[in-house]
Amino acid sequence: MNPVFGHGHLRLYLLNLLAEQPRHGYELIQALSDRFGGTYSPSAGTIYPRLAKLEEEGLVTKATDGRKTVYEITDAGRAELNSRLPELSSIEDRVTDSVRMLADGLRKGVDEAMRSLRADLAAARRDATGEAPPRRDTTGAAPEAPGAAPHAAPDAAPDAPPEPTTDQLRQQNAESLRQVDAAVNGFRASVRTELRKRAARGTVSPAAVSTLTAELQRLEAELKAALRD
Repeated sequence: MNPVFGHGHLRLYLLNLLAEQPRHGYELIQALSDRFGGTYSPSAGTIYPRLAKLEEEGLVTKATDGRKTVYEITDAGRAELNSRLPELSSIEDRVTDSVRMLADGLRKGVDEAMRSLRADLAAARRDATGEAPPRRDTTGAAPEAPGAAPHAAPDAAPDAPPEPTTDQLRQQNAESLRQVDAAVNGFRASVRTELRKRAARGTVSPAAVSTLTAELQRLEAELKAALRD
């Protein structure tokens, strides 16, 4: 069974695509990929045996156009398609539902990955600058009132840390770069995993692709702004 289509549904969808216009095998693969936002692209080993079966049943014909074989639906194929229009409509409805689920999952995954990436970038920036994270006063002492005498200084103030050497700065920068690189790769892997997991159960519409693209562009702008700070 195909991971996207139920039993016999890809066959019906191929007839639907050929009813729109004659196509060769690669055009059918590309049309399916476009319909599903690039998350599902069937292999030639998936498409051509089904086309051969459709031809054997008299539902499509093929003709050679140069080095390409073009497939065209027959009258019998159109009759088959028309008799199964309710089934085709049901497939389209399930695709729409899957697209909505995928878009919601991608949006959630992107938001979570963005929060994680911002935290990793903040940690890397502190490592690069030597800046300590903000600390809360845990002594429980009340703040001094205006005009009050200052507390006595401790007997020996701790020495200021030495300035880092050039080699130390270079090592800090290299470690920061490694951390950011790992965070970016982790973000990419997380989104790809979520995308492929959802694609196995549905499709991605142009609207979902547009949403994901806009979120990624927003994230890119925020990260570039953070690096300029």
